[in-house]
Amino acid sequence: MSDEEKKRDARETTGAGDAAKPEAASEAAVDPEREAKLKAAAEARAARAAAKAKAEADAAGAGGETAPEAEEPKPPSVRLPELERLQAILRDEVAEDAIDEAYLNELNDDMPTLVLKGGHWPAAARLLKDHGELRFDYLRNVTGVDYETHLEVVYHLLSLTSKHVVAVKLRTERDSASVPSATPVWRSAEWNEREIYDLLGVDFPGHPDMRRIMMPDDWVGHPLRKDYEPLDSEV
Repeated sequence: MSDEEKKRDARETTGAGDAAKPEAASEAAVDPEREAKLKAAAEARAARAAAKAKAEADAAGAGGETAPEAEEPKPPSVRLPELERLQAILRDEVAEDAIDEAYLNELNDDMPTLVLKGGHWPAAARLLKDHGELRFDYLRNVTGVDYETHLEVVYHLLSLTSKHVVAVKLRTERDSASVPSATPVWRSAEWNEREIYDLLGVDFPGHPDMRRIMMPDDWVGHPLRKDYEPLDSEV
């Protein structure tokens, strides 16, 4: 081989090696930002897995139930003293067993509510109106309710002096339903009680004019009772 050929071979060999260097350097190069992101993602996955495992272990140790957070006790209603005073007066001056139930109606601004025995209602009504401290001299409304197991008549009373209010409930059986009339104490109960008699079939002994007020006198049944079935299905 001539000297010229040897020089040419040397140049080609050197050029091939130089051309390969950039490719090798590219493969060996590392992107530090990408590596940091991959590492952070792996650590986050590991942390989530550990937290999930701990939560499952805690739940299993508690019988599979998460303990409810303790609720702060609700402060007593400002109307509680009114209810307690009503109960005390009725038990002292009417009868110890005059009240079946007493509570504050949270759905109606904590209205004091008394469930009285029907036999004590005439004396209790007179006391509620005439007692010097109570003076429930205005009957706002009277309603009747069919609970299917029993019927209920509710008297809503207001003191025009103190502005206190109370709801008085009287319960009666569906058969031969009867509640003593409040008309002798509050004359405004007259038409309300007649309506309840007409539509729900509750009799009010002591009422001065106990007859239907909306339906004809010969109407069969009481339209607001939940088991009412009209004789004419189109009515």
